[in-house]
Amino acid sequence: MEKEWFTMKEEELYKELKTSPAGLSKDEAKNRVIEYGANELQKIKRKSKLKLFIEQFKNVLIIILIVAALISIFLGEVLDAAVISVIVVLNAVIGFIQEYKAEKAIEALRELAAPQAIVIRDGKEVKIPAKEIVPGDIILIDTGDRIPADIRLTSASGLKIDESSLTGESMPVKKTTEPLKNGFIPLADRNNMAFSGTIVTSGYGKGVVVATGMNTEIGRIASMIQQEEEKETPLQRKLDVLGKKLGQIIIVLCVIVFISGFLRGIPFIEIFLASVGLAVAAIPEGLPAIVTMGLALGIQRMAKRKAIIRKLPAVETLGSANVICSDKTGTLTKNEMTVRRIHLASSSFEVTGEGYNPKGDFLQNGEKVNPLLNEDLTQLIKIGALCNNSALFFDPQKNRWFVTGDPTSGALIVLAEKAGLRHSDLIQQYKRIAEIPFESERKRIVTLHEDPGGGRIIFVSGAPDILLDLSDYYLDSGQVKKLDNEKRQLFLKLNDEMAKQALRVIALAYKKVDSSPPPVDDLNFDKGLVFTGLVGMMDPPRAEVKDAIKLASKAGIKTIMITGDHPNTAAAIARELGILKEGDIVITGSQLDAMSVEDLEKIVEKVKVYARVSPKHKMQIVKALKKKGSILAMTGDGVNDAPALKSSDIGVSMGIAGTDVAKEASDMVLADDNFSTIVAAVEEGRMVYDNIKKVVKYLISTNFGEIITIFIGILIGLPLPILALQILWINLVTDGLPALALGVEPAESDLMERKPRDPNENILSKETLINALIYGAIMGAGALLLFAFELSALDYWGFLATNPTLEQIDIFLTRPRTVVFTVLMLFQMMSVFTFRSEKTSIFKMKFFGNKYLVISVAVSIALQLFVVYLPVMQVPFKTTFLYPFDWVIIILTTLSLLLYSEARKWFMRKHNI
Repeated sequence: MEKEWFTMKEEELYKELKTSPAGLSKDEAKNRVIEYGANELQKIKRKSKLKLFIEQFKNVLIIILIVAALISIFLGEVLDAAVISVIVVLNAVIGFIQEYKAEKAIEALRELAAPQAIVIRDGKEVKIPAKEIVPGDIILIDTGDRIPADIRLTSASGLKIDESSLTGESMPVKKTTEPLKNGFIPLADRNNMAFSGTIVTSGYGKGVVVATGMNTEIGRIASMIQQEEEKETPLQRKLDVLGKKLGQIIIVLCVIVFISGFLRGIPFIEIFLASVGLAVAAIPEGLPAIVTMGLALGIQRMAKRKAIIRKLPAVETLGSANVICSDKTGTLTKNEMTVRRIHLASSSFEVTGEGYNPKGDFLQNGEKVNPLLNEDLTQLIKIGALCNNSALFFDPQKNRWFVTGDPTSGALIVLAEKAGLRHSDLIQQYKRIAEIPFESERKRIVTLHEDPGGGRIIFVSGAPDILLDLSDYYLDSGQVKKLDNEKRQLFLKLNDEMAKQALRVIALAYKKVDSSPPPVDDLNFDKGLVFTGLVGMMDPPRAEVKDAIKLASKAGIKTIMITGDHPNTAAAIARELGILKEGDIVITGSQLDAMSVEDLEKIVEKVKVYARVSPKHKMQIVKALKKKGSILAMTGDGVNDAPALKSSDIGVSMGIAGTDVAKEASDMVLADDNFSTIVAAVEEGRMVYDNIKKVVKYLISTNFGEIITIFIGILIGLPLPILALQILWINLVTDGLPALALGVEPAESDLMERKPRDPNENILSKETLINALIYGAIMGAGALLLFAFELSALDYWGFLATNPTLEQIDIFLTRPRTVVFTVLMLFQMMSVFTFRSEKTSIFKMKFFGNKYLVISVAVSIALQLFVVYLPVMQVPFKTTFLYPFDWVIIILTTLSLLLYSEARKWFMRKHNI
C-alpha cells in the first residue's frame, strides 16, 4: 500500500526513510541507487520492426492471395503469381510504414527530469546529477527550480509551485510543512508535497525525497501510458469485419466454382485458375492502400487548418467523435490570469483583452474610458504593479507574452501596461525600500517605497477581508474618507459577488508615511491603510471557444470539462462557455473515489464538469464513457492529460502550450492551441470517412460485377470470361486511380449538420449492400451478354467440336475476353461518377467539381487503351485489337448502369430517403 507521506511528522519521515536532517552518507546514497535504481523514467520493450512487418500479413484476404500465389507457382503460372506477390508485398509495406510510429511519450517524460539538484550529503550541500537522487535524500529547492523527485517538505519560505502540468490547477500552490489529516487527499491539495517535474515559481524550501523514478507521480503516469494498449479506430474494426466476411464468401464461392467446373470435366489447371480469378475478383486489393492514401490526404488538408495528425487513423476517428473531454486550464482557458473587473468606492470598470497581452480597454458602463483620467483608478493600478515581484516580457521567437513569477501579480502588471503605465518606469519612480512577502497566515504582500511626491509610501495587496480589517480609510474621487461599517460591508458584498462569478479577488490599499516609518516587523506597520478598491481576475476562456462549442453541439458532439481546478471555478467557466446547463452535473475527484464503477456508469452521460481530478480519475471517466459507446476525443496540454489522451479514441494535445508528454501521447496536435481547430478537424474527419465510405461502396459494387461475371459464367457453362491478371489490372490500376480521386471528393453541404455516426453502424448497411449487388448484377449481366454475343459471333461451340488444345482455346478466347475486360473497366469508370453523391444527380453536379476524378478516369481509360492496342502489353494480358463496332456496343452497355443510378437517386429524393 502506498505510504501517505503527507500525513507524517518530520521525525516520522526521518525514521521511515532512515535518514536525518544531515542527509545520507555518500556510501549509503550509493547503496540506495543500487536498491531503488536511478532517478529516471524507464522504457518498456516495444514491438520490433520485423514483428510489425510480419503482422501486416495477418489478414484473411492477404492470406488467401498468398495461397493463390503459391499454388500458381506450383502450376507454372509464374506471371500471375508474381503480380499477386507484388500486390501482397506492397500492401504490407504501406501498412508497416503507417504503423511504425515510434512511441516517444516516455522519452518526453524523461526530459522533464531536472538535470541537477542540490542535496545534503554528510551534512554538506552538494550539487549532483538528478538521476543520482535517492529516497531519503535531503534536497534544497529555490525559485525557478524544476523539482527532481517527489518530496515531503520540511521547510518552506514563501514557497509556491506551479503544478498546472500535473494537476490542472491554474494557480501556483502555496506550500506548507504541516502534516495533513489521514484519508484521501487529492494530489492538488497535498500542500506539503513537491512533485517531480513541477516548477518553483517563488520562495525556497527543503524536504525529504520520498519517491524517485517510476515511483513518482510522473512515473505512475508513465506507467499508465505504457500499459495502455494501442487501439483500433472504428473504421479499422469495420474493414476488418468486412475483410473476414469477404474471406468466408470467397472460400465458399471458390469451392462451388471448383467443384462445379471439375464435375463438368474442365481441366484441373483451368478450373483452378478460374477459382483464383474469382478470389482476385472478390478481394478489393486496392482498398487498404486507397483508404490509407485517403487518410493521408486528409492529414495534409488538416495540417493547413492547423491540426497536425500524428497517427493516420485519427482522421477518421475524430470525424466519428460524439464526446470531447477537455481540460480547462490552457485548453478552454488561456492559463494566463487576466483582470476582468475593478470596483472602486464610487465606480466600477470592465477590462478587456486576453491573457498576458498588454492590449485592452477600460470600459465604464460599456463606454471606453482613459483610466489615467481617474485618480482613484490610477492609484489602484500603481499599487498593483508595484506591490509585485513578477515580470512581464515578450518572446519574439514564440510571438507571445509571458509572465515570470506569480500569475496573479503578473496580471496586475499587465493591467498597468494596458493603462499606459510602464512597469519599468514605475519601478524607477517608486524605488522599493523593503518588503514583507506573502504568507498564508498574513494573506497579503506589503512593500515600502520612496514616494516621488515626498516621504515614503506603503503599498499592500492581498485578501479583501484582511485589508478591510487593516484599513481605517478609503479612497473616493481623489479624497481620503473615513471607512465606516456601511462602506466596509459594501466592499465585502462586492467581493462576494465577484467570487461567485469565479473571479479571484485582490484588494489593494496604501498608506503614506514620513521618511522614518516604523520597522517592517512592527505590528502597526501596515495598519491604518487607505482602502483603494477590488480587482477581480480569472484565467479567462479563450475568445473562440464558446462558438466552437456551439458548432460542436450543432454537430451532435457533447463537450465535457475535466480539470484539476476548484469545482466552483470550473463550473463558472463551464456555464460561461455553454458547457454546463440546467440539469447537468458537476462532480469532484473525491466523489469519484466514493463511487463504484457501476455508479459512475449510471450518471456519466449527465456529468458535464469533473473537478479536482487526478490522472487516475481521468482514465476512469474515459473508460466509463467508452463503455457507454461514446467515440471519445480527449483534449489536453499537461502531463496529467497523457494517460487519458492515450486511452481515448483520439487524443488531442496543444501545440504551443502543450507539454512534450501530451504531444507524444496524442493522436493529433493543435498547432494554434485553438479549440475551434477541433471543429475544423471534425469536419475534415467526417469528410474523410464519408469519402472512404463512397470508395468502399464503389470498390465492393464493382468487385461484385467481377464476381458475378466469373461465378455465373462458370455455372452456366461458359468458359472463363476474364483472366486473373486482367482483374488485377482493373482492381489496382484502372480502378485504383478513380477510387483514390473519389477519396478527395469535396464535402457535401450538410456534412456538419449531421449527427455523429452510430459507432456500431456497418460500413456497408443492408441497403448499401443490396444496391452494390444490383450494381454488380447490371455489370455482370452486361459483361456476360457481350461475352455470349462474341462467342456466338465467332462460333465458339463449333470451334470446340474440333477438339482444340487448351492453348488454342486460350488464343480463340482472346477477343471475347478483351471485350469483357474493357466493358468491366468502363462500367467502373461510369460507376465512380455515380458514387460522388448518394442523392444528387450526376447531371446536377459540377463535372469538374472534383478535377482529380476527371483526370484519373481519363488516365485509366488511356491505360486501358495501351493494354488493348500496344503489342508489348497484349502478350502478358492476352488482349487484342477492338474495332469501332466493339466500342459502340461496349459504351451502350455501360449506359445501363447510369440509367439505374439516376432512377435510384430520383426515387430517394422524391421519398426523402
